[in-house]
Amino acid sequence: MHFAEPVTTAVTTKDYHQGNLTPMMRQYFDVKAERPDIVLLMRVGDFYEAYGEDAELLSRELEITLTGRDDKLAGMRIPMAGVPYHALERYAARLIGKGFKVAICDQVEDPKQAKGLVKRRVTRVITPGTVVEDSMLDAKSNNYLVAAVTGETIPSGVGIVDVSTGEFLVTELPKSTTTDSVLDEIIRLQPTECLLFPGMDELADAIRSVTRATVTFHASSDIRQTSRQALLRHFGTQSLIGFGCDNMTSGLDAAALVLDYVKQTQLSAVSHIQSLSTYSTDQFMTLDSAARRNLELTHSISDGAKSKSLVSLLDKTVTPMGARMFRGWFDHPLLDLAMIRNRQDGVAALLSSSIVRGDLRECLRQIADLERLMSRTCNGMANARDLVALRRSLEIVPQILAIVRDFSSVSILADCASVIENVPEELCALLNRALMDDPPLMLRDGGLIKVGYNHTLDDLRELRSGGKARISEMEDAERARTGIRNLKIGFNNVFGYYIELPKSAADELPEDYHRKQTTANTERYVTPALKEYELLVLGAHDKIVDLEYQLFGEVRDIVAKRHSGSVLKLAQSIAKLDVIAGLAETALQHRFFRPDVHDGETLSITAGRHPVVESLQSGTSFVPNDTHLDTDASRLHIITGPNSAGKSTYLRQVALIVLLAQIGSYVPADTASVGLVNRIFTRVGAHDDLANGQSTFMVEMSETANILNNATSRSLVILDEVGRGTSTFDGLALAWSVAEHLHEIGAKTLFATHYHHLNDLESRLAGAKNFRVAVKEKGDHIVWMRRIMPGGTDKSYGIQVAKLAGVPDAVLVRARQVLVALESSSKPDKGNTRADFEQLLNQQTKRLQLTLFETEPNPLIEELRTLDLGTLSPIEALNVLYRLQKLAIKPQ
Repeated sequence: MHFAEPVTTAVTTKDYHQGNLTPMMRQYFDVKAERPDIVLLMRVGDFYEAYGEDAELLSRELEITLTGRDDKLAGMRIPMAGVPYHALERYAARLIGKGFKVAICDQVEDPKQAKGLVKRRVTRVITPGTVVEDSMLDAKSNNYLVAAVTGETIPSGVGIVDVSTGEFLVTELPKSTTTDSVLDEIIRLQPTECLLFPGMDELADAIRSVTRATVTFHASSDIRQTSRQALLRHFGTQSLIGFGCDNMTSGLDAAALVLDYVKQTQLSAVSHIQSLSTYSTDQFMTLDSAARRNLELTHSISDGAKSKSLVSLLDKTVTPMGARMFRGWFDHPLLDLAMIRNRQDGVAALLSSSIVRGDLRECLRQIADLERLMSRTCNGMANARDLVALRRSLEIVPQILAIVRDFSSVSILADCASVIENVPEELCALLNRALMDDPPLMLRDGGLIKVGYNHTLDDLRELRSGGKARISEMEDAERARTGIRNLKIGFNNVFGYYIELPKSAADELPEDYHRKQTTANTERYVTPALKEYELLVLGAHDKIVDLEYQLFGEVRDIVAKRHSGSVLKLAQSIAKLDVIAGLAETALQHRFFRPDVHDGETLSITAGRHPVVESLQSGTSFVPNDTHLDTDASRLHIITGPNSAGKSTYLRQVALIVLLAQIGSYVPADTASVGLVNRIFTRVGAHDDLANGQSTFMVEMSETANILNNATSRSLVILDEVGRGTSTFDGLALAWSVAEHLHEIGAKTLFATHYHHLNDLESRLAGAKNFRVAVKEKGDHIVWMRRIMPGGTDKSYGIQVAKLAGVPDAVLVRARQVLVALESSSKPDKGNTRADFEQLLNQQTKRLQLTLFETEPNPLIEELRTLDLGTLSPIEALNVLYRLQKLAIKPQ
């Protein structure tokens, strides 16, 4: 997805900008001229309005009414559309979802105090990669903005920021890195927006073809400073050594580019982006887009459902921060044994005590999304409820610390405890002292600040509530002045404050008493002093609202400037505890066990299971299977068996077990010994890519080529039906050659196929082994055993599967006839050399074509057609039969 350009109409923004306009229209189109490619929404009263082209776009894309505003100076009716100010986020989210960018132009002065036109300016620009509003974000996923910088003679750099959490990352890929490697990293990150320097059109097209990210071309706003200087200025440091990126080149360009874009769009403080972390792609297992799709890591292939994906099944986190971290671990399987075992130790510790784990998870459920809350706080967008949620979260932290302290011998849990211990108590005290427990959503509604926090505010509140003490003092003073003992001061909503006297006392009053109302038994008066007091009371509400807003802003600034760093570190530790506790919960619920992850090259699994398929088989027990792969005598498994028997499930479950082991999770197996795998490659299923002009077979071969060009002895390769997208013998030849090449590389390979001829590889290649899916036959019916057994098979049971699927009997009968013809004409001799086998394939091609699709008259059939059986004598009939038999057995 990319930025959608506004549709040009007969009258353009430029035309409006150049014409004679009223001051407000001039204000709008002056701002619009500075941002012609962005939808501009300007605050006017209780609405955010757009005019001209943007109004037409708003009406079309949001399906709202298009009206108009008559501009007398311009002598025309300008299109106008708007949305209520309180619904801005909802409508902006729809525009962002369609690929548009939205500039918010707010009033920056009080309309009551404005002289002439209210001053307005753009306060922020919302783009897919810079969204911070919760309503526009998926709480369980990061919202990454990524910048990529590539070149032929320099390393490729990638800068990543999540504005909603403050996470800021940078990496460099080696000089020899291809565009595909940069794309793999972008696919792994799944950004919502990608930044490129102008002119990088080829990479932009590639990104659009493999992701849904908006691609934006952006250049630094300050060409006078280098990327290094921009980063040093932001962090206020003299060196980048402390961030681990001092020696980077294009990486710094990418990091500076993404930071500059954030500052240009946010137009406010980005103080929550406090650190820059580096990482290397060599730290993680590589999973390309084909592997992620075929393994159904985040979406089901069949219907795109997230509920049937692996991440949905395994994510047992209870906080948004934990969910995002789990997704990060899930997308980045580790290649570091120490880190893997460290995570495993944490899972083991929390798995060992259900009560402790339950208490911890219950505490974690009460923690707010501290990362995104702090982002809004630093951007000046947090409301009082956000900070109350922060306070309530901080109040739970001591309980979490008490639980985690018991695991001081487990390093990953001990590290979390040390961070939690350092959260300053003064922050919670400040929030508890300053903020009401249940403040309103809107900051201008008042009711934000507690009594006792500010004396001036307390006095104003006392004044607004009627000031009983002040009224009593005034009453005493007036009684003394007038000598009327039953004088009293009252208030009603119609007349305001008044002095009430008996009618009998109305004759001798001070001159400043002015009659206001007469009742049955009393007279009501007002004095200048009382009127002045009334004005103070009536103005107290506005003063209270303004002062509370000011005080809240001060509290929010204190939190942002003094405590954002400690809160963000706390958030990371909370998230880590959540992920580890969630993995322990998963292990318990789904009977996962701890794998032995090592730096060898052996992969051995006992009773492995596919976690998603097993969970979806309600009432049916999943049949587990064993696997043993290495880089020596058992590195290529040729797996044959019928469709629907479980080959694809078996292949995928092996890959998933390896992936889970390398994120530090327990795995669905009785035992598992996993040598570190650097990449998982998959070639599964048939699909086309018509948008890029690729047929099903071209996609298949492209994915196969990627595997053959990049697989190593440290890779795990799963192949399902390579070569099925072309003719039988072309496909067989390709499958045969691919299998041989992978065997030569030494990659651990599971190769499922219907080409039974590949079983011959076991006798030809030292590391090839044959396996089959066990099937029980009952007449014409078959029963899937789902068990992977040693040895090959020469039957696919395709016709039986077709029968189960409901294919008509007539079609099945004809299929059996054709199958007999094919099997009788194509049986390669196992004793042949490869060259002999290939020659036999060529010979059989012509014979099969003549058998199935005869294009020349068959002499035997032609003679049978011409015989007149009624005139043949017995001896003539025998001679004809003899001749026809010789013709039938003559070599073709």
